[in-house]
Amino acid sequence: MSFNKKYLAGVLSGAALLVVAGASFASSDAVKPEAAIRAAFPQVKVDSISPSEIPGLYEVVSGQNILYYYPAKDLIVAGDIYGKDLRNHTAERKGELAARLVKDLPLDKAVKIGEGKHVVIEFTDPDCPYCRKAAEYFTKRTDVTQYIFFAPLAHPAAITKIQYILGAKNKVEAYDAMMLGQEIPASAKPASDAVKELAQEHMALAKKIGIQGTPAFFIKGQQVMGADIQKLEELLK
Repeated sequence: MSFNKKYLAGVLSGAALLVVAGASFASSDAVKPEAAIRAAFPQVKVDSISPSEIPGLYEVVSGQNILYYYPAKDLIVAGDIYGKDLRNHTAERKGELAARLVKDLPLDKAVKIGEGKHVVIEFTDPDCPYCRKAAEYFTKRTDVTQYIFFAPLAHPAAITKIQYILGAKNKVEAYDAMMLGQEIPASAKPASDAVKELAQEHMALAKKIGIQGTPAFFIKGQQVMGADIQKLEELLK
């Protein structure tokens, strides 16, 4: 049967839990899973494939997406795997993949706050209430060095505040003001082209890492999604 590329794109977006039938190619035990999926689904970008926790089901890394491939029937499963403790195993794997990419981020382009021994890399949004809650938490710590990138995923209008922060002479002061919900001063100069470009670069980096929500933190090789203060406390002990 023919394969609908737009349908697959929808699957890859993670918007729904779907089981997608493969092409007419039928894999056999003699065919390796990587060769089998490439033959059955040539439209799918396969960065890596490895056995999952479920016998016979393979984890497929495709960009920042994780799919599952069942060679016996040439099926692709798009969705998350949960344990009986309700831990999202798929989300944890995505976090691990993102944490690896974080090591190559250009930290010199982030807003740096503090000089503490614990390094925290954060993607945030000045119009996000949960981001503001997390920002308030970090103002109470003196043992942290924050590297802050901006990703206004749910609040695109926040780009003007981000540009104001990135273009400010005192970026930390500007960041604090915006995270407190203050307005951009009337005396602020319009953002330069270089600042606008930097803001766009922040968002491109977020996309590259696979950030899908804010705040997102990376601490000691682990990802923390949301203003999970308890988890932040555990990692910063």
